[in-house]
Amino acid sequence: MNREKSAWGRPWERSFLGFTFTRNRQNPKIRIAPGSLKRCKDRIRELTSRRHSMEMEERIRRLNQFLIGWIGYFQLVETPSFLQKLDAWVKRRLRMIRWKEWKKPKTRQRKLVSLGARIGKAWEWANTRKAYWRIAKSPILHKTLDSAYWKSQGLKSLMERYDTLRQT
Repeated sequence: MNREKSAWGRPWERSFLGFTFTRNRQNPKIRIAPGSLKRCKDRIRELTSRRHSMEMEERIRRLNQFLIGWIGYFQLVETPSFLQKLDAWVKRRLRMIRWKEWKKPKTRQRKLVSLGARIGKAWEWANTRKAYWRIAKSPILHKTLDSAYWKSQGLKSLMERYDTLRQT
């Protein structure tokens, strides 16, 4: 027996194969262990790093491959609320990358207008000095680079995939 791996404790204090349970004693639910979620986010950070130059189609393909496999393993989870947050976080990371790709204010304004933003607002946001991560949460990028945009680019939604897997 390996003493470092063996332990005892309450189900919500221990994790097993990446899963743990909620604290509710009458009706415990299966959830993802915090360590597993951290490793998932680390992998997403790696795939969406601004340091690695990559076509967005290739980045989305790799991201989809990882996320679909990951949710396939964790489809037993009974607490899916974190999936919506994770979906939103992934889209914010992609908006950050897209904003960096556009580099110049003139390009940013042109792209924002082509995606439906008003000219004045597009010019205002195109000339901002805010950092990439902060601008990725701005209202104008939320409106122009929304879920429909990313779906058209080929990004798969974790929540939709989870619902599909749970129905079958």
